Amino acid sequence: MPTSDLAFYTTRELIAELMGRQTFLGVVVHSVEEKRDENWGEERVFKVHFNKNLDSATASRLLDTVAGHMDPCL
Repeated sequence: MPTSDLAFYTTRELIAELMGRQTFLGVVVHSVEEKRDENWGEERVFKVHFNKNLDSATASRLLDTVAGHMDPCL
């Protein structure tokens, strides 16, 4: 799919496409609210999606590993 075509899909549609792929092994983390500007405010709420290729314990360990590599200033 050309990059320019992505603009025509909603976040939900893109996530559903990934979750439906048998070859997808990972998690998708996205903001509940669309980011419209640089200022997010004080609180951020996120959703996490993973498909049947991962169980919840494996997805949790993966997220924990990623969090350990994130810049604490973000």
